[in-house]
Amino acid sequence: MKWIFYLYLINTFFILIIAIRDVRRPAKALNWIIIVLLFPFIGFLLYLSISNPKFIHRKRLTSSKSESNKLPDTFGDSASVIADALRHFTVNGLRTGQVQVFDNGIAKYEQLIESLQKAQKTIDLEYFIFRNDQIGSRITELLIEKAVNGVRVRFMRDGLGSYKFPRKKIRQMVEAGIECRTIFPLRFPWIFSYWNYRDHCRIVTIDEKVAFTGCMNVGYEYTGLKPDVGFWRDTHLQIIGDALVDLQTVFDVHWNMAVPEKIKSKTNPKTKSDLINPIGREDHVRWSAELGSELSTLDYNEIDISPKTRTLQKAYIHTLEGNPGIPTPFIRQTYFICITQATKTIDITTPYFVPETDIIMALKTAVARGVSVRLLVPRHNNQKIVGFASRTYYGELLEAGVQIYQYDKGMIHTKVLTIDKEIAAVGSANYDMRSFRLNYEVCQVLYSADVARELTDQFERDLMDSIPLNIEDLLERPLTERIVEQSARLFSPLL
Repeated sequence: MKWIFYLYLINTFFILIIAIRDVRRPAKALNWIIIVLLFPFIGFLLYLSISNPKFIHRKRLTSSKSESNKLPDTFGDSASVIADALRHFTVNGLRTGQVQVFDNGIAKYEQLIESLQKAQKTIDLEYFIFRNDQIGSRITELLIEKAVNGVRVRFMRDGLGSYKFPRKKIRQMVEAGIECRTIFPLRFPWIFSYWNYRDHCRIVTIDEKVAFTGCMNVGYEYTGLKPDVGFWRDTHLQIIGDALVDLQTVFDVHWNMAVPEKIKSKTNPKTKSDLINPIGREDHVRWSAELGSELSTLDYNEIDISPKTRTLQKAYIHTLEGNPGIPTPFIRQTYFICITQATKTIDITTPYFVPETDIIMALKTAVARGVSVRLLVPRHNNQKIVGFASRTYYGELLEAGVQIYQYDKGMIHTKVLTIDKEIAAVGSANYDMRSFRLNYEVCQVLYSADVARELTDQFERDLMDSIPLNIEDLLERPLTERIVEQSARLFSPLL
C-alpha cells in the first residue's frame, strides 16, 4: 500500500504549489485546494489549465494621456471623482457621443440591420455568441451582400461561444470577400493552451460612424420569442460620435490576436450574381416586416417599445477593456471605484453574481454610508450552477441592508450598473471571476443624467416583474438546497 502514501505526498505537493502561487488571493487558493482534495491529480491539472496566464501576452490597452478627462462642472462630485479615477484605465480617455438604449432584442436587431444596410465602406463585427438561426442568417446574408458590393467586412467570433456556427456559412462569407477570424478556436494547439480564455465582447462598428455594444449576442433567444427559452430581458447600446473610435481600437487589437479561417477555395466558385441574388432589397423589406409582425404580436406590457427607449442621448463616455493578460482586472476595479464613490444610489442588474470579496465589502460599506443599494438578479438562472453559487452571497448582503430582487418574468441578461442617477456602466462583463480575470470584455462608463435616468426607469419597470428577497426566505431553505449551493460556490473560480 506504499503507492497510496506516495500518491498522497504528490497530491500534497500539488496543494503546496497552489498555496504558494495564489498566496495573494487566499480565497481562490482555498477553493482550489478543496477541489484538488476532492479530485486528486485531476483537480491540479484543471487548476493549471484554468489558472495559468502564461499563454496570454499583451500589454494593457489603456491611455497614457491625462488631459481632456474632466467632466463639466454640471456633474456631481461622485461623477467627477469616478471619471478622474478611471482615466488611466480607459482605452483613450474621455470621449463624447450620442447613446441610444435598447431594452429588448427586437429593437436592437431592427436598428442593427438598418445600419448595416446603410454601410458604405466598412463593417466590423465581434461577438461571443453568433448563432446561425433566424437572426444570425439575416445578418450574415446582409454582410455577404455588402461585401460583394465593395464594403470591407470583418467578422470575428469566439471559438467556444460560437463553436456551432457552421463551416458552410463561413465558406459562403469568405467566398463573398468577408474576412473571417476566430479567437481561441477549439482545435490543436489552442484547445490545450487557451481554452479557458474567451472573447466575451459584443462590438459592431460601421463606417466609423456608428457602433453597437452591450450585453446581447446574436441569436433568436434575445428577441424573447424562442419558445424553449421564454421571455428574455437585455440591454444594448448604439453609440454615435467620437466614443466609437475606442471601440474600433478594441476590435482592431482583438482582430490581430484572432486566427484567420482556413477555407479551401472550390474549383467552381460562385459568381457575384450568385452570391448577391438571395438577398436583394425585397428580402430586406421582408425582414423588417417579419420583425415588425413579431413585435406586434407581443403584449406591450411585456416589452416596452415606447419612444423614450429609441432616442439618442448625449453622454461623456469611458471605454474599458478587460484583458486576462495583465494582473489588474480593470473592469472589476471600475465597478469597485463606482460603488465606493457612490453617495446616493447604486442599482445593479446582473445575470451571474459570483463576485470576489472586495465587491461584497464595497456594497456593504456603501449601505453603511447611507447609500441605497439595490441588486436585481434572475430568480431562475439559465446557468444553474451559477444560480446556486450566487445565493450563498445573498445572506450577508441582506443583513447589511442591500435590497435584493429576483426577476421572475423570464431570464434577465442585462449587465448594468447605475450610480447616483448620472453615471452608468453597461457592457459584457458579469460579476464573476471569469469576466473579471479570464475573459476579454468591453465596458462603457456613461456620464449622462439622461442615460442614467432611462436605465433607472427600466430598472424600476423590471422591479415590477420581480420578487423581493428577504432573509427569512434564505433561512427557510431546506438543508439539501443549502448544501448544493455551498458546493456550487466551491467552483466559483471556474464560473
